[in-house]
Amino acid sequence: MLNQRQKLGKRGEEIAVKALKKRGFRILEKNYRTPMGEIDIIAMDQGAIVFVEVKTRSSGQYGNPKWAVDRRKQVKISMSALKYLKDKKKMGAKARFDVVAIYSGDGGDQIEIIKNAFELAYG
Repeated sequence: MLNQRQKLGKRGEEIAVKALKKRGFRILEKNYRTPMGEIDIIAMDQGAIVFVEVKTRSSGQYGNPKWAVDRRKQVKISMSALKYLKDKKKMGAKARFDVVAIYSGDGGDQIEIIKNAFELAYG
């Protein structure tokens, strides 16, 4: 059974997948898990492998969701992305990190896709 926060996150990921597909992204993986962490969505966009972190908020209490992808989270995503690229034998592929920030409030969903949100991050 999912708690409220998990339900909001799951819903946010579904919204993000639809928004990305609408913009021409091809979804390769969802919830890709490694020992270092999880990548919400892995997609292809214009020849690049895109590692997407989805952040969803239902209120402004904790600020804009895009700011929730801090340095610690970037390192986890980066290490997981490198594992994905190595496992798929795509180490030379063009890749980037995007963030999909979703504010899901009373007025509906506001979606912001931030391309190249951060560079590969190391611990």
